[in-house]
Amino acid sequence: MFSAVRQVITMLENDIINENLNELSKVIADTRDKSLIADFFKCLFTSAERADIATRWALIKALDKKTPQRTIAKDLGLSLCKITRGSKELRKPDSAFAKMLKKLDALPPASDDS
Repeated sequence: MFSAVRQVITMLENDIINENLNELSKVIADTRDKSLIADFFKCLFTSAERADIATRWALIKALDKKTPQRTIAKDLGLSLCKITRGSKELRKPDSAFAKMLKKLDALPPASDDS
């Protein structure tokens, strides 16, 4: 009985999480103001959460450059398990990581206002 109730609660929680993540993705995708997005991230995430997100992005970029996993672990202070997970995600046929890296490569060179 309790496990069935817990399953229903988990499904509802997942629905709420997915709904809010989808909504957030739409708002960010529609926002062209990178300063607003940076300020929003500063408000939304703690400094530790921002550091974690930035480190994970650095991980994906390092993997894309074929940096050895042990070097990444040493440079970024990440576990090999986390690096392996990122590597597996990057190798998926329809990888969101690969798509975002392609978008990054297509951006004009960074200016001093970043």
